[in-house]
Amino acid sequence: MSLMSFADVITYLHKQKRQVSLLLGNGFSMAYDKEIFSYNALYTFLAAHEDNLLNRLLDAVKTRNFEVIMRQLDMTIALLEAFEADADLLEQIKNASNALRSGLLEAIQQLHPEHVYKVPEEKSAACAKFLQAFLDSNGHIFTTNYDLLLYWVLMSQRVKNPIDGFGRELENPVEVEMGEEPEWSDLLWGPNKIQQNVHFVHGALHLFDLGAQVIKEQYDANGYLLQNISRRMDEGDYPIFVTAGDGGEKLEHIRHNRYLSYCYDQLCGIDGSLVTFGFNFGAQDEHIIDAINKAAKYKSKKPPKLWSVYIGAYSEEDVAHIKSIEKNFIRVSESSMQRQLVYGVEETMTDRGQHRLIFIK
Repeated sequence: MSLMSFADVITYLHKQKRQVSLLLGNGFSMAYDKEIFSYNALYTFLAAHEDNLLNRLLDAVKTRNFEVIMRQLDMTIALLEAFEADADLLEQIKNASNALRSGLLEAIQQLHPEHVYKVPEEKSAACAKFLQAFLDSNGHIFTTNYDLLLYWVLMSQRVKNPIDGFGRELENPVEVEMGEEPEWSDLLWGPNKIQQNVHFVHGALHLFDLGAQVIKEQYDANGYLLQNISRRMDEGDYPIFVTAGDGGEKLEHIRHNRYLSYCYDQLCGIDGSLVTFGFNFGAQDEHIIDAINKAAKYKSKKPPKLWSVYIGAYSEEDVAHIKSIEKNFIRVSESSMQRQLVYGVEETMTDRGQHRLIFIK
């Protein structure tokens, strides 16, 4: 494994005139606050609730996919009502559904900054500078985090050219031709999909699958983004996000959602080089390793092809772990030289906007 600084990596790859994409893991959010954005924080918060009904539900369902749980409960309630099932049983399931919905709302509100203005300006600006380097190379940004931090930074810092695939469609074109005011749809996923370069591979709190459409919640005159998300959840809509499970379970969830599946396929087909930040490639990330290996296309010598990967590490334990899983990545070729996957470093947003570089070999 090679030792390179983040600056050296970016300088080298820009000289190659290569696209450089970024894969963000939970360490990106933990760089902001490691307590509220730790792995499984949402599930842990709910499990610690002093709610016997909610805890029994979590023990019984054997999944941490909250979107699936909520939809299963809704379906169960509808079936019981259709067959005029026992009223007491129906009431218990409705109570469980309400307890989970209330618990999720409370968890999101307590485990997340209230709004973008709560994120210190220096941290947000440092993060934006870091992200811009990848978009400037025509690369893509992939994230497995479902929180709002990435979206907030891209919007509040006016990062250039982030395209998440969402846009508005004109809903009354005939009336407009007759002189009426245009009426626009919600932010729908699809109008800008071809140019999309920001991908929430595991979904995000501000993205909702309404069946026929995937929409993006946004700020409006009625409140901050997190408030609007809470209101929508309270009305029965659930965000798209993959919260826990092993790699196989996560991939199954991804493949059952067209937005997530598209984002994952884009990761499988990236061109150029990839830098990872805050991604530990644990047992639950097997599907991400598989995507990287597909992108490398070992026998292919033509683009699109992933030529090299630079993985960030922040401790000796991280370095040892990366060495232990090196065999899980296929070897890739670059120019006429055979190279192993190359491991590098990245910058993070830290207190007072200072960058931290960790060098590994």
